[in-house]
Amino acid sequence: MPPRTKRTRHQRRVLFPVKLASRLTPKQANMSSAASTSPAPQPSSTSKSPQPESPITVLGDGNEQNDDNDGFVDEEIFVADAKGFPAHMIPDLYTEPPPIRDALVTETSRVQDKTVDVCLPYLTGEEDGHLVYNPHGVPSLEREKHIGFLHKSLGRLPGGFVAADASRPWFLYWALSGLVLLGEDVSSYREAVIETALSFQNEQGGFGGGGKQTSHLATTYATVLAIALVGGEEAYEVIDRDAMWRWLCSLKQPDGGFQVCVGGEEDIRGAYCATVIITLLNIPLELTPASPAREGGLVNLLAGLGDYVRRCQTYEGGISGQPNAEAHGAYAFCALGCLSLLDDPRRIFHRYLNVPRLITWLSSRQYAPEGGFSGRTNKLVDGCYSHWVGACFPLIEACLSPASSGSEPAETATAAATTTHKLPPASETLFSREGLIRYILCCCQDETRRGGLRDKPGKMSDSYHTNYVLAGLSAAQHFWTLSLPLEEPAVPVPPSPEPVANPPEWSVLPLYLADGREAGGDDEATAATTLFNQSDRVRPVHPVYALPQEVVDTIRGYFFIAKEGAL
Repeated sequence: MPPRTKRTRHQRRVLFPVKLASRLTPKQANMSSAASTSPAPQPSSTSKSPQPESPITVLGDGNEQNDDNDGFVDEEIFVADAKGFPAHMIPDLYTEPPPIRDALVTETSRVQDKTVDVCLPYLTGEEDGHLVYNPHGVPSLEREKHIGFLHKSLGRLPGGFVAADASRPWFLYWALSGLVLLGEDVSSYREAVIETALSFQNEQGGFGGGGKQTSHLATTYATVLAIALVGGEEAYEVIDRDAMWRWLCSLKQPDGGFQVCVGGEEDIRGAYCATVIITLLNIPLELTPASPAREGGLVNLLAGLGDYVRRCQTYEGGISGQPNAEAHGAYAFCALGCLSLLDDPRRIFHRYLNVPRLITWLSSRQYAPEGGFSGRTNKLVDGCYSHWVGACFPLIEACLSPASSGSEPAETATAAATTTHKLPPASETLFSREGLIRYILCCCQDETRRGGLRDKPGKMSDSYHTNYVLAGLSAAQHFWTLSLPLEEPAVPVPPSPEPVANPPEWSVLPLYLADGREAGGDDEATAATTLFNQSDRVRPVHPVYALPQEVVDTIRGYFFIAKEGAL
């Protein structure tokens, strides 16, 4: 079917409308003025280790030319002041509808068009709200409003929330996690979390969504993460790890996966949540004699997980919740997170997944002009996928780090069949960090007094979206790398029937510009060449656990070292 095309010119960057400059605060205006009169930074003669390249590019070759007075300039042209410092512009990728569209008009395409129409005023700075844009056309992070929103969400909720009573652990985790991402100390909530978690815990093990409710892996995961966030020995000791171990064994299935509750569905969420709980709390791996997984010949809580994840990869390349279902962005994160806790991504991803096909599917989830991610094929962008899809890319990029530039057999349904992946190292980021940052700061912030973050313009903010949008912003503002080189045996070793968790160590760096300066830095020259200021940066979170690295280290240190694994 022939595509519909929109008449386009050579790729351009649009000058940010002058009217927006009048909306800058005096402090921002002074900073912008100072930046415009500062000389371009000179490269240092001191040798430095190379930093990751930024997708944010400053254009210009010193040849200023007018186009046709329609407010646009050609891509290779820039506007400079007397000092030769380039003016800041928005790429028209984020200011115009897509140039190529399918000719078939459906309800899906109509809703997509409406979404673009809703987002464009925010991306171009023409919305009628109260956002204040910087010279790049990106608003600042309304940190204090979002902090107030999250604190309020931890208080007494309106009566309508009774319908979400089974999600109470999630409300705890989302709000606490969002506050930590924004730099808040949440230890003051420790006593309340302890009291609440005790009311959720069942004698049979695990945590329910509320008092006297059935234990569920999702609500247990959320409760454990909330306990980790407030920290402290008293909070850690709330968890009955012996009962937790027996309950997890009752959920383990003969095919390697986990049911989410006794007698409930088996899916990739259960695999991820169980693996996180096991590796944070140092749960024993040997299965109880009564575990249903014994019927499949399994003897270990982690046995068969890799094969279960492999069966969830679809023909599209994405990951479904169960074998033979539709691929979904959140399930892709669960699959990659689960595998990353079993072994080094540079080895285990190639063993169980078709990585090139997965990269293609994940890359197709980012849209323009919005810049955000969708969760499924032919679906709309949603702020929450800033994390669920955006957080997949640090894991994939680690899988393609130079230490894994060789190849390794990828096991298929039969142990004898192998496929070899020969992929180049990921020398650059695999997604548009600029696009995601623009979508989050332009479209996902509730610009009213309410605060919080949301799915997209026109939607209400809530603690779920606030947490995961901020987590996605963190993924876009930081680079995660594996700390240690990959040690490969001389002869490939098949998976053990009694695997042990072997999560690698990670290191994090802030987003850097191409010349080695930290994006969001405080100096005027850096502020003039990057999308966001240092005040807009959120805390880095572990790419698998979705918790700050120090929170992960503290709770694992308690259960692996202080407790020495004792139940």
